[in-house]
Amino acid sequence: MLGTNISQVEVLGLSKHGFWLLLDEEDELFVPFSEFPWFRKASVEQLFQVDRPQPHHLYWPELDIDLHVDSIRHPEQFPLVSKVLDC
Repeated sequence: MLGTNISQVEVLGLSKHGFWLLLDEEDELFVPFSEFPWFRKASVEQLFQVDRPQPHHLYWPELDIDLHVDSIRHPEQFPLVSKVLDC
């Protein structure tokens, strides 16, 4: 039998500039929309549906967004790259 997932994540709050995450009841991180623009148009419900499958990995299933926790702590080390597809 697999063990219980003990890595916790919770959205603490939301502002027009971004949102706050609480990791493991002690590590608070701010996710600014200026650094993570794909969250800007997400609904509150979509933002609050976040999973933490591993201690360093966050996933928003409704938005299909995966983030490494270090990319929030040190966004300057993870430059944004986007590929626009013509439909």
